[in-house]
Amino acid sequence: MQPFNTATLDYNSEVYKDAYSRINAIVIEGEQQAHDNYMDIAQLLPQHQEELTRLAKMEYRHRKGFESCGRNLNVTPDMEFARKFFAQLRENFQKAKAEGKIATCLLIQALMIEAFAIAAYNIYIPVADPFARKITEGVVKDEYLHLNFGEEWLKAHFQECKGELEEANRQNLPLVWQMLNRVEEDAKTLGMTKEELIEDFLISYGDALANIGFSTREIMKMTSQGLKGA
Repeated sequence: MQPFNTATLDYNSEVYKDAYSRINAIVIEGEQQAHDNYMDIAQLLPQHQEELTRLAKMEYRHRKGFESCGRNLNVTPDMEFARKFFAQLRENFQKAKAEGKIATCLLIQALMIEAFAIAAYNIYIPVADPFARKITEGVVKDEYLHLNFGEEWLKAHFQECKGELEEANRQNLPLVWQMLNRVEEDAKTLGMTKEELIEDFLISYGDALANIGFSTREIMKMTSQGLKGA
């Protein structure tokens, strides 16, 4: 695939800013929810509270960084859109937390959402405005650390939670595809294609599932769930 020609992007155009108001809001809300989710997981895993609190604080710093990206372009993020964007995934996380399903919570936040973020940030960096590029490059390095925490815990408890992970994947992966569809046009305006986002997400998510202990055949089956609507 040919790289996007950033020369065609006008960061100050109304069309760009309109799309950016929603994409910027999504990353701000995503980082805030990540903060909240890690604090919730810390309640389920009190022995890891210090590490999870550190990750949560990192996510909050990311939120502040992305807020500055919006201010740099004089864009007001559409936070109502962003809250609706994450609503179903957030609801599923809260339900799993209430039921004490640690593996489901980690799959949603530390694998799915982190892989989603890594994919989006990696695709965005080459087409970002210079200020946002610098911020995003710093953020994406941190996200790999968050992915790693979830991988390590789930790997250590793989046999006991494998069935729960498969069920959580069935329930939540289709939501990721729906989320990608909702931002397809806005992402395209910012120079990112849905095909690139899907490819990068599948690589990151698939690698995480492999590191936990799933076989290649199992990963193919799991990642195909929900793809029909993508």
